[in-house]
Amino acid sequence: MNDTQSNSAKIVALYGIYDADATILGELSYWIGARLGIRHCSLCDITHSLFKQKSTWQECVKELKENHGVDFHAYHRNDQPDQVRKVIAGNYPAVVAEDSSGKFSLFMNDAEISNCYSSPEKFMAKVIERLQESA
Repeated sequence: MNDTQSNSAKIVALYGIYDADATILGELSYWIGARLGIRHCSLCDITHSLFKQKSTWQECVKELKENHGVDFHAYHRNDQPDQVRKVIAGNYPAVVAEDSSGKFSLFMNDAEISNCYSSPEKFMAKVIERLQESA
């Protein structure tokens, strides 16, 4: 665990930040770069297939909320909340946790996300494991 919270605070939300921008040009640039092998985002690989969000990802996010009470929000570099931006400090992609006291902290870095090998199920299993460790 990456010091995500104090013992009394519970994680209530996770923020995944893609290494891409949420503009038409940004999305197109990333998509073309990824196809050519010159751009890569491990979080994009987990949440999206070639053209759309993976249905297994949607199921994992729903399960996270229903079974663990944690919301997962996905943002791009240019539209992320300021509190999240401060924690990430330009190291994309990453996942940031928000706890019940309002504290934001790093939850997973790019290497940890990459270790899930583009699998929504492996990623969510790691997320749930960390949530349980922090409880």
